[in-house]
Amino acid sequence: MNSQIEELKSFINNSNYTIVITGAGVSVSSGIGDVEHWHLPTVLQMSSEIILKTMPKRYYKAAWNSFLEPIFNNGATVTHRKLAELENEGKIQGIITTNIDHLHSIAGSKNVAEIQGSFAVNKCLKCGKQYNDINIWNKGKTPRCECGGVIGAFPIYAHVGQLRTEAEKARRWVELAELIIIIGANGSYYWSYGNHINKNAKIVQINPKKTYFDSKSILNIRKKSDEIFRLL
Repeated sequence: MNSQIEELKSFINNSNYTIVITGAGVSVSSGIGDVEHWHLPTVLQMSSEIILKTMPKRYYKAAWNSFLEPIFNNGATVTHRKLAELENEGKIQGIITTNIDHLHSIAGSKNVAEIQGSFAVNKCLKCGKQYNDINIWNKGKTPRCECGGVIGAFPIYAHVGQLRTEAEKARRWVELAELIIIIGANGSYYWSYGNHINKNAKIVQINPKKTYFDSKSILNIRKKSDEIFRLL
């Protein structure tokens, strides 16, 4: 593993434009389950908007147990924090994520493309007013608009859609990338940016599991990301 970490360091140090792509695996150590272990599948299903409107207390309790408590009480992982450090040092130019937990931004990363939105992208389901602040979900109950309507996060009101402005940002970034580091992602939503990846970019993957990216990567590190970033 040490030789792989040294190789990763070399790739990062010699790249002028590095983009990181993250999936559910990067947030598991915060207590948020990956796709195979979600306790609240309805959060990412069309029916969850109906639950939010008709049973807001039930929705909030389920969302708190599966997403919100880990976000607010456990916070960012070692990986989230180290990526923010690397960005601050100018070694990472952007992070593309399918995660809706907003933990990259909470950790301090500035250039993040949340291509499925997050709990920081919200609007009133009655009047449509935007509330783009994740902290409205940390009040012990489902947030409500001044008009009285319940507020829903993007994955709810978009019915698990793609946030177009963020996807466009992701495509611009991967077109410029010299190095792409893929962490804990299985390839979902690859279609939204994959065809735009610079053909000369080096691709590195950090994931203990086999994924869609195995054959595309010049370096596959079969470890959990926190284990790697503690040593990087």
